[in-house]
Amino acid sequence: MDFTGNLDRIIKSIDQARAGGARYRLGPELEIPGYGCEDHFSENDTVEHSWECVARLLAEGHTAGLVVDVGAPVVHRGVRYNCRLFLLDGRVLLIRPKLHLAGDGNYREPRYFSTWKRGAEVEEHTLPGVVRAATGQRTCPFGHAALAFSDAVLASESCEELFTPRAPHIDLALAGVEIITNGSGSHHQMRKLHTRLDLMMSGTAKAGGVYLYANQQGCDGGRLYYDGCAAAVVNGALVAQGAQFSVREVEVVLATVDLDEVVGHRGAVASLREQASAAPPPALVPVDWALCDPRVHSTAALSLPRAPRYLAVEEEIAYGPAAWLWDYLRRSGATGFMLPLSGGADSSATAAIVGSMCRMVCEAAAAGDADVVRDLQRIAKYGDGELPGSPQELAGRIFLTMYLGTENSSEITRGRAAALAAEVGSRHLAINMDAPVKAMVALFAAVTGFVPRFKVQGGSVQENIALQNIQARLRMVVSFLFAQLWPWVGGQGGYYLVLGSANVDEALRGYLTKYDCSSADINPIGGISKTDLKRFLGWAAEHLGFPSLAGISAAPPTAELEPLRDGEIAQTDEADMGMTYEELSLFGNLRKVSRCGPVAMFRSLLSTWRSRYPAPAIADKVKHFFRYYAINRHKATVLTPSYHAENYSPDDNRYDHRQFLYNIRRVWGRWPWQFARIDALVEEEALMHGREGPKGGQAVSS
Repeated sequence: MDFTGNLDRIIKSIDQARAGGARYRLGPELEIPGYGCEDHFSENDTVEHSWECVARLLAEGHTAGLVVDVGAPVVHRGVRYNCRLFLLDGRVLLIRPKLHLAGDGNYREPRYFSTWKRGAEVEEHTLPGVVRAATGQRTCPFGHAALAFSDAVLASESCEELFTPRAPHIDLALAGVEIITNGSGSHHQMRKLHTRLDLMMSGTAKAGGVYLYANQQGCDGGRLYYDGCAAAVVNGALVAQGAQFSVREVEVVLATVDLDEVVGHRGAVASLREQASAAPPPALVPVDWALCDPRVHSTAALSLPRAPRYLAVEEEIAYGPAAWLWDYLRRSGATGFMLPLSGGADSSATAAIVGSMCRMVCEAAAAGDADVVRDLQRIAKYGDGELPGSPQELAGRIFLTMYLGTENSSEITRGRAAALAAEVGSRHLAINMDAPVKAMVALFAAVTGFVPRFKVQGGSVQENIALQNIQARLRMVVSFLFAQLWPWVGGQGGYYLVLGSANVDEALRGYLTKYDCSSADINPIGGISKTDLKRFLGWAAEHLGFPSLAGISAAPPTAELEPLRDGEIAQTDEADMGMTYEELSLFGNLRKVSRCGPVAMFRSLLSTWRSRYPAPAIADKVKHFFRYYAINRHKATVLTPSYHAENYSPDDNRYDHRQFLYNIRRVWGRWPWQFARIDALVEEEALMHGREGPKGGQAVSS
């Protein structure tokens, strides 16, 4: 919805493309209003303002001698479409509506748009008054067509169409289209980039052609980070690739290609020639203009094939959430971040990501990125010409960490938190929370006459959980208090954003206190598994310069909410949960990615774990997971908005739509039908192998 900013960035990219000698400029999907407008797409204002931006591009000379391909919503004959607009020399050459919409996972395109269902038909579209007034052009072609320039044919597909079983680029290539372009709105998900590039390279390797890809980059106002990686592919070979993560506002990737190579590639494969000879021709819009520049052979070198660059998972964690945090900070009006730093793996990973963000920002500012410098000086209160001398200096201005300890906290975690804060450069406070905790317990005792005790002190499970929760919830209250007032203490003004640090596995299992420190403004690791986070800690200790993370990574995860034993930590997360994080990650993948209910999950794990556990133990583990999943699913409704990174995220807001109230009235009857079917399968397994079946309903802990 930032039409002013988006138009400015589009114009900057056009200027950079023109300065680089480009003849065609491709932008991301729906780049004029922004891909993440969601229900704003249903407002006529969004369409109207998009056309106003198009009119300015046409009237102000930005399309002179350069084909400008932008994305915007268009209403044609009363139907709203997600479209590509091809502009040249002050005219609209073609509006191409999207053929296949993304409607799964985080995508909701069918909620706002319709697909173009009339195949290769081309109709006349009446342009709005603002365009007619600016250019004098009254109509333009609308439909699934290719642009037939005087020396080449170019057509487009849009984002999701690349991933469909019958992707348009194959038929277009067989019909003789040399250049296929894709303006995309594809968000980051770990281990996903290779899927995109593989599809582009395999498609053009089979059918020949030039494939150009542009993607949005940055946070577009929600949980998603669009991870850029603009690319150019020729006949199956990658010849240009942009950055996946960046704090820059504009990145232009240039490529010089020889279309004769496309003709040669297609002519060399007999089966390709045979299929192409039978392909129906595409609808063509003639354009009396040369797309190719004959001077290029003498003035510029061709872009040569190169190996794709794929980041390791640890690097994706280091740079993706960091760039998302910077976008969120600079757009929200906040002046920094506040993090409750416990000295454990999750909060330490979050602190390291903020440190990575500070490094990315400092590097971009030192390289002369004017947009980054402007935001940096505004947020961190640097004067004109002033820049931070190091990422640690920047962190000291915009990052507050707090160790919120109680009598149940150990000196080990206190020391780890302080060491990491010093390495990152944050302002760090160590606060004793015993007084407010004891005050709350005393209040309860004064009202009821009952004094709750921990389980190790003879208390019940109910008392034990309540005493842990009050510690956690008071930490949330104190965190927001300091986030609001710490800038005031320093004479800065503004406010800090509170960062949460619950990982995706804990959210799935419900192993968190509702409205504790996990309840924050935003959470950069809420979509990342514990297993991946521990790998990241080891990597960051070496590559980000935070050596204390090595010790944190090796320590067993603990909430430190129960009393210590002889000064040592007695409580561990995995013992509390009754399962390991490795097992929990597997349960999450089976539940969401493989779409397994309890019975299907048992069948899958029976095959996977047959040599590891007997069938009754596997059954108990599956029941244990689903039992606590049902009990705690309500917590997903209040999860802090988190960076989406993993495909088994339990995000209740838009990604994982399931009920949050399950029937849990009876101890063993929480999934009575499903669990009975599992028991029957265990009996069958026992009969087949001559073993005894299940005797009861106790969950087996790992």
